[in-house]
Amino acid sequence: MRFYSTNSPQSTVSIEQALFHSMPTDKGLYMPTPLPRLGAKFFNDIAGLSLADIGFALSQALFGDEIAKQDLEELTAQAFPFDTPVVELEPGRVGILELFHGPSLAFKDVGARYMAALMAHFSARNDKEINILVATSGDTGGAVAMGFHNVPGVRVSILYPSGRVSDLQEKQLTTLGGNVRAFEVDGSFDECQAIVKQAFVDVELNQALALSSANSINIFRLIPQGFYYVRAYGQVRHHGKPVVFSTPSGNFGNLSAGVMVQQMGLPISHFVAATNLNHVVPSYLASGNYEPGDSVATISNAMDVGSPSNFVRLLHLYGDDYSTVSQHVTGYFYTDDETRAGMVQIRDQHGYVACPHTAIGIMGINQYLADNQQDAVGIALATAHPAKFKPLVEDVLKQPVEVPDRLAVLADQPKKSTRIPAEYMAFRESFLQTV
Repeated sequence: MRFYSTNSPQSTVSIEQALFHSMPTDKGLYMPTPLPRLGAKFFNDIAGLSLADIGFALSQALFGDEIAKQDLEELTAQAFPFDTPVVELEPGRVGILELFHGPSLAFKDVGARYMAALMAHFSARNDKEINILVATSGDTGGAVAMGFHNVPGVRVSILYPSGRVSDLQEKQLTTLGGNVRAFEVDGSFDECQAIVKQAFVDVELNQALALSSANSINIFRLIPQGFYYVRAYGQVRHHGKPVVFSTPSGNFGNLSAGVMVQQMGLPISHFVAATNLNHVVPSYLASGNYEPGDSVATISNAMDVGSPSNFVRLLHLYGDDYSTVSQHVTGYFYTDDETRAGMVQIRDQHGYVACPHTAIGIMGINQYLADNQQDAVGIALATAHPAKFKPLVEDVLKQPVEVPDRLAVLADQPKKSTRIPAEYMAFRESFLQTV
């Protein structure tokens, strides 16, 4: 398998190059080639396979013999000691793919742990320390911090927008210490992401240090996120209906991962891109005009992205053709008031407590099924455990939310972060003092 830049499809790099040098020098994004096509038999026989089983099978299809079979088996078993179950709210009609059973209680555990295991596999071949840079709007940082904590040969720097992540999300970023450092940025997620992108095209910095990203800029964050779409399909295919996925979306890596496995043969009927007031992609799907802007702060903060970097991948996967994209993806967006009302309705109708991001995904699939009168199984991705947004969820639902032990232990830990303005040179200076 090779990887090419969306800006220069004619030139390709190796797995290791794409993994450790996350962004091509031409400022495009890496994509895999060739993308293998798996036959119907593979997807018809996956009902009993675990997430780790599916991760191994798809990794082997992608990488061939470039990574030894035994190493891949160990890598995927290490990355996925947890599952991603589908909970059916309305059997044969609406299900929720719970992606919060990993250590940080968010879907990004899947990508972060896979990347960490893959990097550990390759970095064992050399003694050079890798510096991971990551911007987070909430969940990415916690997953990366926990996934890479104490991984030999790796240092992690996490940039997050001050005051725009939940208290428990912030604790996950700022309490581990060791090889993990947090930068609290006086700005938005988009500004954090811009700083990280500028670091990757800083020639002097890259000559001095081995920089890599654990954001969805890195294709190896996206590839494993496709695994749970396959796992979900295996759990509902016995209904014998088309399957539609509703993905709560911010930077659009999660939805792009679903499209990749669709193009590998997974029979996904349709996608719903469900967002908050940062609705640049739903607006594009409705009008054909793409107009990114500044991010808007909402109660579903992990989706507060005004200029989603993975939009170029989503377009690229559908041939950079608006009509093709809009045939496969429908967009909906919801205000904070609509999200609160949706959380209450989901609890009252189904007894299910959803975080605001998950509620947006559920509202999206319900709206799509109602609008299209389609006899399909709709699956909404539950991207985070409601305890990660405990004060908000309790205020909206007027009931207590139990905090799992692995999150509760962080509550009394002291915060350790470096506060910086939303300026690249301020980050660069502070970052270089630690390496």
